[in-house]
Amino acid sequence: MMWLNWRQFRVQALAGAGALVVIAAYLLYYGSEIRDGYQVYQAGCTGLAECSRAASQFRSAYESTLLFLAAGLALIPAAIGTFWGAPLIARELENGTHRLAWNQSVTRPSWLLSKVLLVGLAAMLLTGACAALLTWAAHPFDMVVKNKFSTFVFGARDIVPIGYAALAFTLGTVMGLLLRRTLPAMAVTLVVFLAFQFFFPNVVRPDLLPRDKATLTMTADTINEARSLGSITGGPVIGGLRIPGEPDAWIAESSPLRTADGKTLDGTEFNGCIDTAPRTGAGGTFGDTAVCLAKLDLHVDVEYHPTDRYWALQWLETATYLVLSGLFTVFGLWRIRRRVS
Repeated sequence: MMWLNWRQFRVQALAGAGALVVIAAYLLYYGSEIRDGYQVYQAGCTGLAECSRAASQFRSAYESTLLFLAAGLALIPAAIGTFWGAPLIARELENGTHRLAWNQSVTRPSWLLSKVLLVGLAAMLLTGACAALLTWAAHPFDMVVKNKFSTFVFGARDIVPIGYAALAFTLGTVMGLLLRRTLPAMAVTLVVFLAFQFFFPNVVRPDLLPRDKATLTMTADTINEARSLGSITGGPVIGGLRIPGEPDAWIAESSPLRTADGKTLDGTEFNGCIDTAPRTGAGGTFGDTAVCLAKLDLHVDVEYHPTDRYWALQWLETATYLVLSGLFTVFGLWRIRRRVS
C-alpha cells in the first residue's frame, strides 16, 4: 500500500524536493551575507552611541527581506494543505478510483491512514527543513534585534512551522473527504488555514502561559528606547518598549500612557509634547518630545512573557497544532468508515 501511495505522490515529492533545493541555496547565500553584515556591526559597535547606530543600520539592511521570507515560510504550510492535502482524497472520490483500493484486502481506514502518514511526514520534513534554514540564516539578526517573539518571526523559526504543516495538511485532507470535490476543498482549506494563522498568534498564543505584569516609568531614556509614539488616531500610546533586564521579552499587551493617578494621558497634552515641545537641545530618538513627556510623571502598565519562556511557548504551540492534526485524522478515519460510499 505504501508503495502505491508513493507512486501516486512522487510528482509532488519531486516538486517539493526541487523547491527545497532552491530555498536552501538562497538561504545559505543570504545567511552568509547576514553574517558578513554582523561582522561590520561588531566592528562599528565601539561605544553606546556607536552600537545604537550600528544596530540601526544592521537592522534596516536585513529586516524587510527577513520579514518577507518569514511571510513566505508561513505560506508553505498553506500551500501544502491546499495542493497536497485537499486533493489527496477528494481527487480519488471525484474520479472514482477509491473503489479499486476498497475492493482489495486493505480496509478504508488503513488506506486513508497510510496516505496521511506518508504525505503528512513529507510535509513536516519539507517545512521543518525550510524553518531550520531560515532560523540559521537569521540567527545573527535575531541576536541583535531581539524581536523573536513578534508574530511573523515566532511563527517562522524553530519548530512551530512543523506543527503548522501537519495541521494544514490534515485540514486539507479532511476538507477533501467532506466536500468530495478537489477545487472547493482547495479553496476552503486555503481560506480556513489563513484565517487560523491570523487568529491563533494574535488571540491564543499570548495566553498559552500566564503573563507577568509590570509598570514601566516613562523617563526620557525609556521613551527614547521605544520605537514609536502615537497612533493613527493620535492616541497617547507608545510602541516598542522593552522590559528592563529583559530586552527580548514579549510584551503581549500594554496600556496607553497613564498619569500618576492611573488615568489615561489627555490627548491634548500628548500632542502638545509631540508638536510644540519646549526646546531643550536633548538628543535621542524623540529628543525634546521625550523630555516633555517625562516631566508629566507618566507610566505604562504592561503584561509580558519573559525571554526564558520562548521554548516553552514554541513547544506548547507546536503540540497544540499536532493535537489538532491528530483530531482531524481521527475524524477522517471515522468519517471514511461510516459515511463515505
